[in-house]
Amino acid sequence: MKNSIWLVTGASKGLGLELVLTLLKEGYQVAATSRKLSDLEKAIGSQSRNFLPLQVNLVDETSVQSAIDATVQYFGGLDVVVNNAGFALAGALEELSDAEVRFNFDVNVFGVLNVIRQALPYLRKQQSGHIFNIASVGGFTGLFPGFGIYCATKFAVHGLTESLNMEIKEFGVHATVVSPGYFRTNFLEPSSLVVPKKALSDYTRARQSQVVHQQEINGNQPGDPAKAAAVLIEVSKMEQPPLHLFLGEDAYQFAAEKIKFVEKELDRLKQLATTTSYN
Repeated sequence: MKNSIWLVTGASKGLGLELVLTLLKEGYQVAATSRKLSDLEKAIGSQSRNFLPLQVNLVDETSVQSAIDATVQYFGGLDVVVNNAGFALAGALEELSDAEVRFNFDVNVFGVLNVIRQALPYLRKQQSGHIFNIASVGGFTGLFPGFGIYCATKFAVHGLTESLNMEIKEFGVHATVVSPGYFRTNFLEPSSLVVPKKALSDYTRARQSQVVHQQEINGNQPGDPAKAAAVLIEVSKMEQPPLHLFLGEDAYQFAAEKIKFVEKELDRLKQLATTTSYN
């Protein structure tokens, strides 16, 4: 496994950075992407035998293709892909412009798809590989006022990963959607949390949620990103890895609450909602 070749997007900070540092420390071969090459070199160091920093624009498929081709050419292959890059967009649905919403989807969803499309030809050919799509527990439960669009992008990642896993099984390739809870990274700082350009004062719950995330949760998240990185590496070694990987005690709690809520809704309306058949 130490000969595995990894590609990690969004690697200059947060979980991506911790994962790359851990992988390099343990002797893996790693290609890492960021919007700015200088950010990667500052955070991780310059190019070495086991490390290939790459400047990539994930919403540009040509840029993505060049990065993956460079990875295969440099290391001689590709085994594990981690779609980690993304950002959070705060704001009530009515507040956010079409441009703000589309850019969040461009990065969080279409950027993931660009990487998948360019990586799969290599993984299919070698009949092995593993794709980790980093979503969020907010992609499993959307009960976060003021984060509806961000949750929608991560719900999309959940859905496409489930279908992807079914599609690529025949090639010996696995897909896992990762749903972290709150981890102590810079994800809630201005560099990763974008707020609405035209906020509406009527949305008090959305503003309160935004403020809580920025001022109370930020810096106090319970999750250790280094430990999350270790979990990802362990899962990558499994012969039968999970489709869903919830990370953190809080993620498990959020997921359990959502499942319980849906079960209650199903039971409450079952007698009425199942009267729709022709017979």
